[in-house]
Amino acid sequence: MAGAKVQVNKPHKTRFASKSTRNVHKVSLQDKRKAAKSDRNVGKGTAREARLQRNKMAMEKKRAAVLKEKRALSTGSASSPRVIVLYGLSQTVDLDSLERDLLTLLTTNEATNANTNTNTNTTVASSEYKLRATVMQAPHGDLLSCMEMAKVADLLVFVVSAHTHKEGSTGSYIDNLGSQFLSVFRAIGLPSTTVLIRDLPDDPKKRHAAKKICTSSLVSEFPEDCRFYPADTKDELHKFMWLFRDQRLTVPHWRTQRPYLMAQKVDIVDDDNSTEECTLLLSGYLRSRSLSLYQPVHVSGAGDYQVSKIEVLKDPCPLNIRIERDLMDAEEAFDFQVISTLIAKHKESLPVENKPKHPVGEQTWPTEAEMAEADRNHREKKRKKRKLPVGTSDYQAAWIVDDSDSDDSIIDSDGMVLDEYTASLTGHEDNKNLELDDDQASLQFTARESDEETEVDTVMVEGENLTREQIEEEIKKIKEAQAADEEFPDEVDTPFDVPARKRFAKYRGLKSFRTSSWDTKPADYYRAFEIENFARTQKHALAKALAMDKKSMESCVPSGTYLRIYISKVAKTVAYKLCNLSNKMPIIASGLMEEESKMSILHFSIKKNESYEAPIKSKEELIFHVGFRQVVCRPIFSVDNITGDKNKMERFLHPGQFSIASIYAPLSFPSLPLVALKRRGDDSTLTVAAFGSLRSVDPDKVILKKIILTGYPQRVSKLKSSIRYMFHNPEDVKWFKPVEVWSKKGRRGRVKEPVGTHGAMKCVFNGVLQQHDTVCMSLYKRTFPKWPEHKFPIH
Repeated sequence: MAGAKVQVNKPHKTRFASKSTRNVHKVSLQDKRKAAKSDRNVGKGTAREARLQRNKMAMEKKRAAVLKEKRALSTGSASSPRVIVLYGLSQTVDLDSLERDLLTLLTTNEATNANTNTNTNTTVASSEYKLRATVMQAPHGDLLSCMEMAKVADLLVFVVSAHTHKEGSTGSYIDNLGSQFLSVFRAIGLPSTTVLIRDLPDDPKKRHAAKKICTSSLVSEFPEDCRFYPADTKDELHKFMWLFRDQRLTVPHWRTQRPYLMAQKVDIVDDDNSTEECTLLLSGYLRSRSLSLYQPVHVSGAGDYQVSKIEVLKDPCPLNIRIERDLMDAEEAFDFQVISTLIAKHKESLPVENKPKHPVGEQTWPTEAEMAEADRNHREKKRKKRKLPVGTSDYQAAWIVDDSDSDDSIIDSDGMVLDEYTASLTGHEDNKNLELDDDQASLQFTARESDEETEVDTVMVEGENLTREQIEEEIKKIKEAQAADEEFPDEVDTPFDVPARKRFAKYRGLKSFRTSSWDTKPADYYRAFEIENFARTQKHALAKALAMDKKSMESCVPSGTYLRIYISKVAKTVAYKLCNLSNKMPIIASGLMEEESKMSILHFSIKKNESYEAPIKSKEELIFHVGFRQVVCRPIFSVDNITGDKNKMERFLHPGQFSIASIYAPLSFPSLPLVALKRRGDDSTLTVAAFGSLRSVDPDKVILKKIILTGYPQRVSKLKSSIRYMFHNPEDVKWFKPVEVWSKKGRRGRVKEPVGTHGAMKCVFNGVLQQHDTVCMSLYKRTFPKWPEHKFPIH
């Protein structure tokens, strides 16, 4: 329909444009071909063919790396022997017969070469299987020996007996001790695992049924790639060894980052210059990585040391027996022929503790010498004396007022003026501690409080002369304290005989737990090293360790070499202990990366062992197994706070939840597994207390101990309330007046003024306070781990 609103389209103006203008937006066919064929695909065909070629090259590269690793770990003559650790899941398993069967199978008539320098392991070379192996038997009840063997095991063989199975029971293959040790192996990191089933019936049908029952009962306890083998006959063990030879072994990641040596022979050489120190000689195969001559080593349980000399020895257990036969026959005694020797030239000792010149932000609490000097100065002061009637008692003398005397002093029977606070602490029968002013008394008490928190609480560890009744009473007190801490966390009572301003002199209130700053540090804190950029330092140390493997350096020994390392400046007592321990457990010397010998503050994520029922208190002595390392420490536990830089201290390690354990220890790079052991109070038996892993190394992390002082409403009038029983004198109320108070029902307020002479106070809240509510005041104090008296167990 025509009209004024008819749509009219705009006509195109192509009739006025030229041909070149019309085709300006078009791309020529030649340009299209250039864009479709990139420079990287020139000469390689299409894009699909190039993609397939890249995938093929990546696959071949990965296959070559796997093949190289497999040859290095299994059959290569330059590789170290595989370590097979046998562990019986129950005490009834006969491991001696299985070890003899395996050694008989590996040892042939023409190639019998066993290295039995110690009683803990036996190394054999089999020309039939083209395999070298070290077979070790883990004692069922020795926790420390089993842990050290599991750290170096390439294959962990769990042995079960079919005779231990009972009808209708699924857990009879593993006893309580075996289950506990299995959890320890999981915490350390399981290598390749295998289960061997012994004592199966002779009847084929019953044999298959018994193997099926055993497999179904234990399959949930082990990794998915764990295999189950019958191991009664020679043919079954022969099949197992062939599969083991071709198996690609997996080891924990933390073990592949550091070189380590499992000593097959331990010797001692006396030092002519010192009567207390000697040189420790460890002989064995170097594993995992190359070891530098100037790289410090950690001897498990003994400490960190420097290597003075390395001797590369001829392999005492070569794989190619026929080639070595003529040479061995020519030598009357093999006696470890030395091929080459590397001698180190150490100019400086190993850095362990930091020595700052001017500590900044140090807490100004007095030392014991300063406190003794203050006592001596007060003794020299002249005391005022006054005459009293004959027969006046101490109680009567306290009520006699003299204008010249101070208000807070009393007079003893000899007319000596004593401070009321000092007299209440020491009593009139002990006049050794004389009067101190408020600050000195506060410092004296806080120093005494600090000693009580660190030493008295650990009386079970250090009190060797306690009787059995005293130990049981101490355990009872600790259990009651743990129960009270779980029911009323952080709540403490203000003492009657000590002013709160002196009892809690180290505590202070915080406006905000998250944003408030806290810079004070103790003197021991500056003995630990602080790394500016820890992530960059760790990356640099790992790259340096990897470069030693790729480059051939004169001061480095490649992995798989049989060598003897000379560790100098070892205490003779420690060296003789290591020699005795080598008869029942392997002695491990692991190489340390850069900066790992320096003391710092380590933080672990830790969880209490479910089977350990005794309470674990902060600052109790524990033995931490961190990777290859063993350190003695006194950790403090705190709540895991991911969002902030402050953690709240916990008095006990509560079961069923993860906490943070902070200790003074030599620096280590995460991630490393942690197994915490604790000695029992009545003997030296070690038990597994907790598991965990290394979280971080951070000296700046703030850990605050929180206490809560409680009071109860006496009178409530709208927003104002009179609170009592939080303090016991008005001076304490004035001292803590700036700190905010809160109630358990959600009210917040402030202290206005003291009321009366018995410590009551008037508070103003943001709402009406209920009569049955509880008023609280939060106070905080920064805490630090206890510096260890001895850092390592073997000392």
